[in-house]
Amino acid sequence: MKTFLHPILFCLLPGLLIFNPNNDSATQQPTETSEWKLVWQDEFSGPKGSPVDRTKWSAEVGGSGWGNRELEYYTDRTINAFQSEGMLNITALKERFTGKDGVTREYTSARLSTRNTFTSTYGRFEARIKLPRGQGIWPAFWMLGADISKVGWPRCGEIDIMENIGKEPSIIHGTIHGPGYSGAHGITSSYSLKRDELFADSFHTFAVEWEPEVIRFYCDKLHYKTMTRADLPERAKWVYDHPFFLLMNVAVGGTWPGHPDATTSFPQVMLVDYVRVYQKA
Repeated sequence: MKTFLHPILFCLLPGLLIFNPNNDSATQQPTETSEWKLVWQDEFSGPKGSPVDRTKWSAEVGGSGWGNRELEYYTDRTINAFQSEGMLNITALKERFTGKDGVTREYTSARLSTRNTFTSTYGRFEARIKLPRGQGIWPAFWMLGADISKVGWPRCGEIDIMENIGKEPSIIHGTIHGPGYSGAHGITSSYSLKRDELFADSFHTFAVEWEPEVIRFYCDKLHYKTMTRADLPERAKWVYDHPFFLLMNVAVGGTWPGHPDATTSFPQVMLVDYVRVYQKA
């Protein structure tokens, strides 16, 4: 990661931007308002090279394709997910790897979730991320219904706060999935950067505000889409009234992004400055 020296501090309301000479990000401090109160956070401030905080995240492990024909094996190794200089690094590698289940893949990465540690019904869910790049690379910050083991997917519901695929380096997608509107038929919208700007070139903040009967999508504090029950197919069920948990991952390949090709370099890293959850005051 490139290092820049910033000799001064800039104060911007409603938060304070602190320029850190050890990285090229500006870490915005948690901001509470009369409307939103911080209830959960991870600032990834552990020692350099340390694993994620296991009281907050669990590594989901395996190379089954995860329903998307993904090509990576998700591991629980610190080489694929670690903390450094106030950042979470989720790293996709090109390497031949065989898991304990006997499955062999040509790529590894990490998929982290709060399924066993934190769930929430409604709130503002926010992360500041610098995305990886490249054909076949598929980073995501998203949520699943906590009842998935009981009712299955997509009846549990899914909220994709941010997804990006390598062949669209300036576009992110926000999507909801439920019974009758899942997979390629999910209710979706997108947000695009200005011409020649790439999500891999700098940090951006991705968020949803989820309340009863409404989900609002944001990129860099810009509200770009609102989804309600009225957006669903006729007679489809709104399944966003129960606890959800958070996930972050970097997939390699899959039915949507396609395979990596000769233009794709490795390793590819998703840098996460923070993840924060707010509830209505």
